Amino acid sequence: MVLEAPDYYIQGIAAGNRRTLARAITVIESSLPAHQELGRAIVDGLLERTGEAVRLGITGVPGVGKSTFIESFGMFLVKKGHKVAVLAIDPSSSRSGGSVMADKTRMEKLAVEGNAFIRPSPSGKTLGGVARKTRESMLLCEAAGFDVVIVETVGVGQSETAVAAMTDFFLVLMLAGAGDELQGIKKGVLEMADGVAINKADGDNLERAQKARKEYEMALHLVMPASPHWTTPVITCSAKTLAGVPDIWETVLSHREKLTLAGELQIKRRGQAADWMRTLVEEGLKERFYTHPDVKAQLQKTLREVEHGVITPTSAATRLLELLDRR
Repeated sequence: MVLEAPDYYIQGIAAGNRRTLARAITVIESSLPAHQELGRAIVDGLLERTGEAVRLGITGVPGVGKSTFIESFGMFLVKKGHKVAVLAIDPSSSRSGGSVMADKTRMEKLAVEGNAFIRPSPSGKTLGGVARKTRESMLLCEAAGFDVVIVETVGVGQSETAVAAMTDFFLVLMLAGAGDELQGIKKGVLEMADGVAINKADGDNLERAQKARKEYEMALHLVMPASPHWTTPVITCSAKTLAGVPDIWETVLSHREKLTLAGELQIKRRGQAADWMRTLVEEGLKERFYTHPDVKAQLQKTLREVEHGVITPTSAATRLLELLDRR
């Protein structure tokens, strides 16, 4: 990949050039030092153009129809005059690092829509399956003029926590008629949810969806709300018929308005920025540890000693960490 000067990317993204946006995201996702330095310059140069978009995180249980819902929801927003960016975090292979990258196939209509941008990103080895550079990608999309940025999680592990920590509104999609309605959702996910939507509420499943809605409303009464100014609603919807989809958008806007008036949205975003910095520091320290020459020279030997009981894990870790002070 041929690298251009930072101004090339900054000016292109500010002008809304989708091709330049895609190239810039490729740069910031790269692990090469030269690309990382360029990526920081691009994000810094566009930072003043960010912050106005609605940041929406979406997760859901397997089989809930996330991609179908996001396409229907995205097309609904485009028809209302919005520009929608979708950052879909694809699960990476733990062996090859490969990724499914199928979201553009699953969202055929949205993928060819001029006012939409879909970017599948491999999750890599980042905790919870969330792409390491999703935050930067989100900012670049905002700078390119997209006023609604949707981050889709892989729906497993701790990815929900990571996505909830970078978005304004966290929507949890659930499925009715699949046995125990509360199965597949943890209390922690309910605590993070700003809204719960029962998808596929159509046809023969409509009655089951209404029943599930009541059960989730009862469950949410047992959960401490994240904000004193907001009560998490449960909405039934259908990505197929679009029933309930406008209600979900109105809920997102109502949440944004109430938290903005209370000053909570600004506080939330400042806290997210601080958490982002801490995460980057932790990742940087981890990377420096494993690339340190003395650590690399001693690591395998020390691991073998731990495996054979020659040294305790605590003593081994202390010994390796002390190597960082030698240079």
